[in-house]
Amino acid sequence: MGETHRGWRRRGGLRARLVVAFVLVALVSAVTATGLAYRESRTAVLERKQDAVRTDFKNRVDQAAADLSVPPDEVSLTRFAGSVADGLGDSVVVAEYRSLKGSSDASADRSLISSSLREAVRKRNRMSLQRIDRDGSPYLAVGTPVTFESGPPSGLDVFAVTSLRAEQDDTAEILDAVRDGLVPVVLLAAVLALLAARTVLRPVRELGRATRRHAAGDLASRVETPKGRDELADLARDFNRTADALESSVAELREQEAKARRFVADVSHELRTPLAAMTMVATVLDEDAGQLPPDAAHAARTISAETARLARLVEDLMEMSRFDSGAARLNLDEVDLAETLRNTLDLRGWTGLVQAQLPDGARAVLDPRRVDVAVANLVGNALRHGAEPVSVTVRAAGDWVTVEVADHGPGLPPDVLPHVFDRFYKADSARTRSEGSGLGTAIALENARLHGGTIEVANRAGGGAVFALRVPWRRGEEDEK
Repeated sequence: MGETHRGWRRRGGLRARLVVAFVLVALVSAVTATGLAYRESRTAVLERKQDAVRTDFKNRVDQAAADLSVPPDEVSLTRFAGSVADGLGDSVVVAEYRSLKGSSDASADRSLISSSLREAVRKRNRMSLQRIDRDGSPYLAVGTPVTFESGPPSGLDVFAVTSLRAEQDDTAEILDAVRDGLVPVVLLAAVLALLAARTVLRPVRELGRATRRHAAGDLASRVETPKGRDELADLARDFNRTADALESSVAELREQEAKARRFVADVSHELRTPLAAMTMVATVLDEDAGQLPPDAAHAARTISAETARLARLVEDLMEMSRFDSGAARLNLDEVDLAETLRNTLDLRGWTGLVQAQLPDGARAVLDPRRVDVAVANLVGNALRHGAEPVSVTVRAAGDWVTVEVADHGPGLPPDVLPHVFDRFYKADSARTRSEGSGLGTAIALENARLHGGTIEVANRAGGGAVFALRVPWRRGEEDEK
């Protein structure tokens, strides 16, 4: 589906659009030019023919009229029409005098001379013409009154009908010739479009590849700046300048982050020694609190609890510092996962509070201390923030071992789920203090990642949240055998 979508996207990409645009522009231009050329050529050919017919017709009428007696009879009219037609090629000439008519060709179609042309000749008393199309064949009809020595109209009108078939054929040949030229013009436009697309798309593709390399983390990636000062060259220069600024900003942020992490690690390390002394004193005070006055006993127990919390926070900060610096290592050992988790629950007094479904025989090569820390953080959170019953379930299937910790509380709000593993994240901003350090789920996730696994969190359909610790199932040598 994805390949098909990308294929359609490439076929409708910028290259295809450029080619289509070029071809359409070339086609429209060629068709428009062809239409204009055809119209102008046809007009020029017809006007030239029309002028020639009018001139020849007038000359022949003047010459023949000199030998015509008025009023003529039908025989003299016929002879007069034939005399006029002698110099006009294949034109048919019709002479009309009142009700008398004479024609150079008795079989000619006289209906080509329309009544409107006859009326125009009589009313204007000068030569008139009309183009006629009959059964797909063009004709030119010309009519003129005959006058003698600038006198009044004699009543004699002469008409000539000339075929324009030859001129039509000539203009059709011109149209065919121009139309034949459209194909090479369109092909040339397509080739030019491909060349233009290649010139434009090459730097665009380079920009796209550089952008993807940046998205993948290669901030040193740059593009070659095209020669010249066009928009593409400006775009490449802007991209390189932006990449320089981004690389500098990221390097500065990383340096500041590294300094901050080193500071936290150094402070945590420096706090361990005095904190150890404080813990011993607090432990002694807590043990003797029963012999102290009530106020002093409360203060002693508070100091002991806060010191323990501070010690745990320092230990968690140092643990995160080891993950951040890459110093955290796995101490792998082949263990019975069910036994390891039972020890986790027993050590913290959670055996009676948690429903454990831990089938025997799930032996795997793990770091038992880190698995203990990860599961203890998840179970502790479930007991503090969820609701009973809390359950721990182990499943081994395929190449993975999964430890699920579920509770029956209200679950996690949808906007909290993406931030569950963030450091010091508090779902309730009004809650400023908690029993934990705020790093428990983050440390659990880092331990899972150190094993090559992960932790997923979701809300159950029946209520409550479920955390699934998934790590690769590395079997021991005996199991492999």
